[in-house]
Amino acid sequence: QVQLAESGGGLVQAGGSLRVSCAASGGAFSTYAMGWFRQAPGKEREFVAAVSWSRRTYYADSVKGRFTISRDNAKNTVYLQMNNLKPEDTAVYYCARGRLVYRDPVALDEGDFSSWGQGTQVTVSS
Repeated sequence: QVQLAESGGGLVQAGGSLRVSCAASGGAFSTYAMGWFRQAPGKEREFVAAVSWSRRTYYADSVKGRFTISRDNAKNTVYLQMNNLKPEDTAVYYCARGRLVYRDPVALDEGDFSSWGQGTQVTVSS
């Protein structure tokens, strides 16, 4: 059973940058899509970005042009570089591993993913 551990969250001012990481252990990594989701207080968890096993990337409209997802298969780690952060980006950020091997995300929702980390808090002050 793969385990996912997020890190790198914190407090940053609006307009600043932050990079969060997710390290995978105990299971396959390079052959699965990886994704980032976030959940703000009182809101549903929402898709942020994903990278397929072949490194194709996907982004929510709200973060396109500001966030970049990448993966390092040698380190079993996926990253989310967040630039020009806004207060509305404040949330707990979760990483997730794709549900099926060698399968690109389809719906870009939780149904595409089956393993989840515990999350890391990102707070953007205005």
